[in-house]
Amino acid sequence: MITVIIPALNEEKTIRKVIQQARRSPLVTEIIVVDDQSMDDTVREARKEEVRIVTSTNLGKGDSMREGMMLARNEILVFLDADIPDYSPDIIDRLTGPLIRNEADFVKSYFERQAGRVTEILVKPLLEFFFPHLLEFKQPLSGMIAGKRSFFQKVEFENDYGVDIGLLIDMHKVRARIKEVCIGEIENDMQPLHALGRMARQVANAIFKRVNIFSAARKEEQEEYTRLMREQVEFALKELGKQPKKMIVFDMDNTLLQGSFIHTAAAKFGFRKELVDIITQQKSSYIRTQKIARLLEGRTFAELIDVLESVPLIGDAVHTVRELQVRGYVCGIISDSYHCITNHIRNLLGLDFTLGNELEFRKSVATGEVRIPSQLLKDRFSECEHEHCKSNMFSYILNRFGIQTADSVAVGDGENDVCMLKMAGTGISFNSTSQWVDQVADYVFRGHSLKPVLDVVR
Repeated sequence: MITVIIPALNEEKTIRKVIQQARRSPLVTEIIVVDDQSMDDTVREARKEEVRIVTSTNLGKGDSMREGMMLARNEILVFLDADIPDYSPDIIDRLTGPLIRNEADFVKSYFERQAGRVTEILVKPLLEFFFPHLLEFKQPLSGMIAGKRSFFQKVEFENDYGVDIGLLIDMHKVRARIKEVCIGEIENDMQPLHALGRMARQVANAIFKRVNIFSAARKEEQEEYTRLMREQVEFALKELGKQPKKMIVFDMDNTLLQGSFIHTAAAKFGFRKELVDIITQQKSSYIRTQKIARLLEGRTFAELIDVLESVPLIGDAVHTVRELQVRGYVCGIISDSYHCITNHIRNLLGLDFTLGNELEFRKSVATGEVRIPSQLLKDRFSECEHEHCKSNMFSYILNRFGIQTADSVAVGDGENDVCMLKMAGTGISFNSTSQWVDQVADYVFRGHSLKPVLDVVR
């Protein structure tokens, strides 16, 4: 009946307590943790609670909230901040009561403390000038909210501190019935002045934008800057900071998955012919990657995740990954697919890292553009002549972390895995239909189980 969405950035210490609080209500049938590309163990801690976990396409709370909303299966949604471990036991009931009784379409919360400095000094004076009818709300910047999914689909999620005031103004504009409820006492850490300054600018921008005195171009520049602030490879390899000694890398399609993501997407979205034409006619792997990405233009993050989740995992993949990690292996994916897709497999299987091409999203919708990580491209150290190759990324990881080639394993099925399998200390062909893959591999396995990998890996 109720979906609870918890956007989380580096909240390993509190995320489980927030999930447990959400579970107290018998009306909650779905909990989604949207990891905002955390650099700590937020995902690992959340997995212990067996909830649905996705990683956001871009860094920022607004995108995380929007993507959680897109994936939600219920009409009534609750958003909880992940850094507050001491919510009232009846927090869900308080926030959703007006919705269930059909008294409201959107519910804001306030808690029993003096309003924050940004609210008193900036927000309330601006509201008094531009939106005086919204002055009745005690804490317009509160992040604990609830509402109907059908109304959230009509409004804009700013991807910074302006998200909460933006939602309040937009909900009023789409004529949502808005209620404010008290959720008890909550302790928040005081923000330093420099952080408050940034918060104030972003909140003011959200208000100015809604009265048409804000530059959309400037906003797009800010979003692009935020998106590029953290390189995918550095984010993905954060788990390797403990200097691992052994590594195993899997391909994703037809290896960890019992099928191909892009071919499944082609069947669902009706571009099978176009995909086959690109694959068979385009010799350049670089251009092929660009053209295939354009086939996904206009598809939402939620649509792509739904496609991915329709492809079954190899049945014992979770057990195999766990056993490999116990044996001291850092486990990951290097794929020609997209990082947003491989990262969801990481969340499902508990992998240590995943790497793929960076599909670009704007407001959680694929633009059709793709960025190929530089570590995949050919350079003077490359051991093959391909313009971009998984073996380049494989070599990059080995060199960066000082892992001996003899202590590395690669598992794949396609001809684009050949160079990586040749480079690895142990190359494993898994369910391959290519004689070239079988010929370069040290071991060849077929079937619906990864257990044979455990039998040959030290």
